[in-house]
Amino acid sequence: MSIHLNSFVLADPKKCIGCKVCEIACAVAHRSEEIKTVGNMDIPVMSRLYLVNTADVTMPIQCRHCEDAPCANICPVFAITQVDNKIIINEESCIGCKTCMIACPFGAIELAPAFKDGKPVFQSLLTLDSEEELSSKQAAVASKCDLCNDRLNGPACIEACPRQALTYVNVKKEKQRRCTETASKMGANIKNIIV
Repeated sequence: MSIHLNSFVLADPKKCIGCKVCEIACAVAHRSEEIKTVGNMDIPVMSRLYLVNTADVTMPIQCRHCEDAPCANICPVFAITQVDNKIIINEESCIGCKTCMIACPFGAIELAPAFKDGKPVFQSLLTLDSEEELSSKQAAVASKCDLCNDRLNGPACIEACPRQALTYVNVKKEKQRRCTETASKMGANIKNIIV
């Protein structure tokens, strides 16, 4: 039986120095126009991974693209789906209900201001004072790592990390590598025993 398991990015807290280069690379990678410096960005720097920096650990937290993704299973409008072995949020369908944030066991989902073509997206809401009066506020949508879905070179965070603390994990290839490594070691040990 062959199934296609989702890939993900894994961080090594022993290598991570908390420089936030991964966060900046992520934010730049998700812009439609080319950005040479962060100072040229016309919207806030919004990363899809979140650096945790405590006395005990420093490492980015990002989506693990779960096989049975709690966020996708609980989304009331089906805005979170599996596409090409990745868990992807359709931001245009998201209603900002925060249910996925609560369901994610890694804390890898955040609500972010909605932008379309570099412009803020606003939504109209009724005010408490009057059922006829509408107020306007910027829409918020769920945001998380999408493995740089539209980027040819894969996740920008991996490419940008100065300490090589991030690794793209293709589960099937990793299993093959470990099995081959184990077979080689065991084969050498068996030769020593039999001879």
